[in-house]
Parts: sequence; C-alpha cells; structure tokens
Amino acid sequence: MTAPALSRTWTGRLRARAEQALPPEQLLPDHQPVYVASWIYVFGVLTLAAFIVVLVSGGVLALKGPQWWHRSSTGHYFNSLHLWSVELFMAFMVIHLWGKFFMAAWRGRRAMTWITGAVCFLGSIGTAFTGYLVQSNLDSQWISTQAKDGLNSAGVGAFFNVLDFGQMLMWHIVLLPLVVGFVIGIHILQVRRRGVVPPMEIDPRDLVAQNVTS
Repeated sequence: MTAPALSRTWTGRLRARAEQALPPEQLLPDHQPVYVASWIYVFGVLTLAAFIVVLVSGGVLALKGPQWWHRSSTGHYFNSLHLWSVELFMAFMVIHLWGKFFMAAWRGRRAMTWITGAVCFLGSIGTAFTGYLVQSNLDSQWISTQAKDGLNSAGVGAFFNVLDFGQMLMWHIVLLPLVVGFVIGIHILQVRRRGVVPPMEIDPRDLVAQNVTS
C-alpha cells in the first residue's frame, strides 16, 4: 500500500535507484570469489587502512596547530606516524594501481572504477605535495621555492601560491583530503557495484555458472 506513495516522492525514487544500483548483498557481501585470496587483491585494502591512519594521525597533529610537533615528544611521535602512514599509503596505492593495470581492471564495464582510482592517485600526489610544504622547516622552504617558478610558468601561481603557508595548510588539511576521501568513497561503491575484477585468464561467466565462491 505504501509503495505507490513512495514512488511519487523524490526520496522514494532515490531510495529505489540506490537499492537497484547497490543491493544490500552487494554493498555488504559476506563472501567473495576464490581468486580474491591472491596477494595482489590485498593492496586495495592496505591502501584504505593506511589512509585511515593518515586521517587520524593528521587530525591529532591539527589539534594544536602547525608548530607543536617540533617541540613535543608526543608531536614527534604523531608526526612520524603521519609521515610513515603516508609513505605506506602511496606505496600500497602504486602497487594496487600497477596490479590492476596489468589485470586490465577496466574490463566488464568497470571504467568508472578505474577512472576514480586514477583520480584518487593524482589527488593524493597533490595532498602529499602540500604536506611537504607545511612542515615548517628548511625542507618545506626549499621545496616551495623550487616549485614556485614552475607553477607560476603554468599560470596557476595566482590560485595555488606555494609560498603562502596558510593557503597550503588549508589545502592540505581541508580541501584535498575531502576530495580524496570523496573519490575513494565513489571508488569503493563502484567496486561493490561491479564486483572485484577477475584475473585475465578467468571468464566471469564461468564463475557465475559454477558459483565458485569462498
């Protein structure tokens, strides 16, 4: 009795489209194909786990401003935790990217999955770059002065001034993490929607026919 009424509202239509695109059994699956046990499929989850550590450690660093980690042992710890989680995040992401490239992960109508992953990689490079610029040490000064001329020659210096510490700090702790996090969310939903890409030698139709899952 309530279904026709819901279909006449935008919330009902939106819910129906969401349930059609991402049924609960796909959004939160309780089993995966057996080939997901291969080590190459681990790096996507490792990238996500490292990203969570990056956000948590960066949030702690932001609690007391951009200078305290130079004078506090606790700040040194979280600064190191943030740095190494970023290093692992980028390393895991590169391995994940190349692994999926050689698996042609855009197969099976997964082009948007591949595109969002590539955009996330590019956004992460920008986020890491602004992170180097807000270290408040000689390294950050040298990096900013070296990057200044290149960015000015590209015509973006007026909008992205690497010598402006406040602007770079806001890009690093607000804008770019929001963009990267949003794209990661879309990427995960695309993986849930289309499923994990199978190895090149496996025909997905055979998996469906044989119901080969673990």
